[in-house]
Amino acid sequence: MPSPLPDQPGLFVRDPLRYSDAVLVIPPLLARCLGCFDGAQTEADLHAALCRLTGEVSVREPARHLVKALREAAFLDDEVFAASRARRHDAFAAAPERTPAHAGSGYPAEAAPLTTTLDGYLERSPPRDARVEALVGVAAPHVSPAGGVASYAAAYRGLPADLGERTFVILGTSHYGEPDRFGLTRKPFATPFGATVTDARLVGELARAAGDAAQVEDYCHAVEHSIEFQVVFLQHLYGPSVKIVPILCGAFIEGPAARRPPEASDTVARFIDALGNVAAREGERLFFVLGVDMTHIGRRYGDGLEARAGRGELVEVETRDRQRIARLEAGDAAGFWDLVGEGGTPEHGYDTLKWCGSSPFYTFHRALPRARGTLLHYEQWNIDEQSVVSFAGMSFR
Repeated sequence: MPSPLPDQPGLFVRDPLRYSDAVLVIPPLLARCLGCFDGAQTEADLHAALCRLTGEVSVREPARHLVKALREAAFLDDEVFAASRARRHDAFAAAPERTPAHAGSGYPAEAAPLTTTLDGYLERSPPRDARVEALVGVAAPHVSPAGGVASYAAAYRGLPADLGERTFVILGTSHYGEPDRFGLTRKPFATPFGATVTDARLVGELARAAGDAAQVEDYCHAVEHSIEFQVVFLQHLYGPSVKIVPILCGAFIEGPAARRPPEASDTVARFIDALGNVAAREGERLFFVLGVDMTHIGRRYGDGLEARAGRGELVEVETRDRQRIARLEAGDAAGFWDLVGEGGTPEHGYDTLKWCGSSPFYTFHRALPRARGTLLHYEQWNIDEQSVVSFAGMSFR
């Protein structure tokens, strides 16, 4: 993304999968040469590109420095990267639990201040509709809790105390996982509050029924925030040992690419069938939680627009967001997906609004076709000065 450092302009590069802990700021001139690192061009091509850009003949040293910096950071597809990736995958597979990836950054790293913080968040929402007899799930953001306070509070405040006896099926966006696949883990999730109980029986059943549609012990769980943030709120409400089934939902690509519904992909259809069968059998023993954001727009997300929440083009974005939300409220998965793909292109994943929560929403409504939603709160937030994320709190009956 563009460098956030005024005294260091250029391209800010980091690895969200944490195969590398390095962070680089590549100066603008060198950033224009990154197209040379495509696996087909040589260092001679890099030198030629730098010569054209600078008008200088002697460019060997800056070219050498760029290659060295990228390689040592494990940002090139080479043996350094492969070794770093293998170490991280092996470490996660061997770990007895999924350790917190965002404690200390997304939320306080100790239990007492975390309790105080979450109490403060939930107090910002008025008490909810007391009808809970048919409640089957909620949707909350997965943006940083400090940025989505009102929507988190709308989703979680007022949930009945006896929900703690249920198993929470958490459908989170997989930002880095394989398209048309679902990521599972049997590991308990550890947070400053303690460790959850992950229902290995249900995880195993889904894995068996879904076959290659599901990746068990998916490394993406090690770094994702979309489930971790929901776990923290659930533990705050129901104690550290809440029972969960954590499911990461990859982006749906194959069906939309052919202008067909996501189930046109055999893997998507197989997993949704497996989840629907589990939901039908388990009934009220389950409660669904969706960790989902909506629109992503602005410089941070590759748009030329300098986006400001609630202003300019973001007024029209809210209108379009609410049209999609209305389809979710009606339980109309097909109508929702039609709006997601409206005017889309391959470059935007067939969604001009870049809703990263589309696949969890769609999976939930196909697996529980009788669910109907209620919008509790909608908002837009400037994640930086030029980029906006939208999200909401919803309940489902």
